[in-house]
Amino acid sequence: MIRLLIADDHPVVRAGLSGLLSDEPGLEVVAEASDGDEAVRLAAATRPDVVLMDLRMPRIDGVEATARIAGGEAGSPPPRVLILTTYETDDQIIAAIEAGAAGYLLKAAPQAEIVAGIRSVAAGQSALSPQVAVRLVERMRRPEPAAGLTPREVDVLRLVATGHSNKQIATALGIGESTVKTHLLKVFEKLGVADRTRAVTLAMERGLLS
Repeated sequence: MIRLLIADDHPVVRAGLSGLLSDEPGLEVVAEASDGDEAVRLAAATRPDVVLMDLRMPRIDGVEATARIAGGEAGSPPPRVLILTTYETDDQIIAAIEAGAAGYLLKAAPQAEIVAGIRSVAAGQSALSPQVAVRLVERMRRPEPAAGLTPREVDVLRLVATGHSNKQIATALGIGESTVKTHLLKVFEKLGVADRTRAVTLAMERGLLS
């Protein structure tokens, strides 16, 4: 039996998914969460096999909740996280996967595709909707900006350069503080630096923050 936790801030969506998945053999919905913080807490309390995670939720977003669950806050081994959302921008897809998501499906996907994705993720495999897979391939083929910084990493660094704190950056970009920290760590790694000041200085020298 694959135990599921559904995390979505819309009650109607949660109810619809719960009803749909409960009728599938071998699937059991053990908990429902209305925001990212509750998803982390319920994942720790109920120990599901798979968490179906929406991206845009109150308190903490799906990317940060995914990072916390994948990072061990819900226990070890951590539940597998499958993003199920209506959003499919490049930055959101990359951020979710980098946070530890095992798959990324769209809510508009056929029921059979969602169920198959859950089973794949529960079995230790990955699951990507065809649209998302295409965007990832296109992203890989696209030339990266200097130093390999993603557009979102540049956004974060630009706000660092203007004196914003991690909390202020999170608010400005609509992401969680832990996501900001993750972006900064990747910036430090790519630029070969160890602190914010040096990262900003080097990025300005290379024309990344013009």
